[in-house]
Amino acid sequence: MHIYIVRHGETSANAEGSLQGWSDFELNDNGRELAEVTGKALQGIHFDACISSPLVRAKETARIILKASGNGETGISCDNRIKEIHMGEWEGKKVRPGESEVDEDLMKIFFDDPFRFPGAPGGETASDVCRRTQEFLRELVERDDGRTYLVATHGFALRAMLNPLYEDSSDFWQGHLPPNCSLSILSAEGGNVRIIERDRIFYDPSAVVDHYTE
Repeated sequence: MHIYIVRHGETSANAEGSLQGWSDFELNDNGRELAEVTGKALQGIHFDACISSPLVRAKETARIILKASGNGETGISCDNRIKEIHMGEWEGKKVRPGESEVDEDLMKIFFDDPFRFPGAPGGETASDVCRRTQEFLRELVERDDGRTYLVATHGFALRAMLNPLYEDSSDFWQGHLPPNCSLSILSAEGGNVRIIERDRIFYDPSAVVDHYTE
């Protein structure tokens, strides 16, 4: 059983350094191109099923990747548990240094050590997201059906989902935010799961930009 977990492509909110959370943003032109390149690189891999966050940017990424990889007939189901972290009253706010519209001290904690982040007003904590995303992955792995899945999700949600599988689970971000359209590939058998590739991209690495801290 193999599980390909992808972070969605770039959106206008990504590009301007704004928090998205549960708010819906479509991919921008660059995001669609990144998804297309990623899908073409996956030609030859048959996806038996696709599960996506219900948010538009994740579903659009999944559709583009499936079509470009030759899996256009594969259906997409949605699961609320793999939505992005809910940022409450901060959704849509800019957070880049020098442009921040939220509490900069709290955002520093968010990017330095999310496990200490108390949550945005009306939003979720890292523990909340870990709980729901890891439940999703655990149930998927327990199917042990030998199929190959594409899972489309978000940067924070991806890190939360895979946290127990990382060698150093105390480092939430694993050094950086997962790049747009990066893939983490899991192998699972008999209830055991491991990461066989992490944060892989199929486009020019010079195109990777952290819009939130740079």
